[in-house]
Amino acid sequence: MKVWVQVAAAALLLSGICGAECIPVEHAKEHVGDNVCVTGKVLKVTESRGVRFLNFCEDYRVCPFTVVVFNRDLRDVGDIYRLTGRTIEIHGVVKLYDSRPEIILKRPRQLTGEAAHIPALPKGFDVEQKGKFSAGTFSYPKGPRKTGKQTTKKDAGAPRDWSEQTE
Repeated sequence: MKVWVQVAAAALLLSGICGAECIPVEHAKEHVGDNVCVTGKVLKVTESRGVRFLNFCEDYRVCPFTVVVFNRDLRDVGDIYRLTGRTIEIHGVVKLYDSRPEIILKRPRQLTGEAAHIPALPKGFDVEQKGKFSAGTFSYPKGPRKTGKQTTKKDAGAPRDWSEQTE
């Protein structure tokens, strides 16, 4: 009996979370600080200083909402460039940055709907090089660098008769 109560409570809780209605991007500012689902069509994915943005407007400066993906999360999320032209549903806490609402995309499970299953990043994609270069090949470190100074093997420490002079 106790197990059935726990299962029923978990099912009720999950149905409330999964069945939440998504709000359009225009109404995201009204829900700052709330954990909501926001829906909209991604028009383009842009990159600036290592951060990717999913833009829902042609001009990001007048757009009422954006989705932010940091480099450290890109490998976990997947190929976000495939979201261009698709309507997505993203779940998360709406935060204000420069007085504009945004959700930070950290995990692929934040995406639902037709964008829920985006493929992983290509193998050669290097996050640090903005996806333009592969990680490269391994090379062994070089030996110590030689300087222009000549060093001598003579001991520059105490004189040999040091113990005799101290007595």
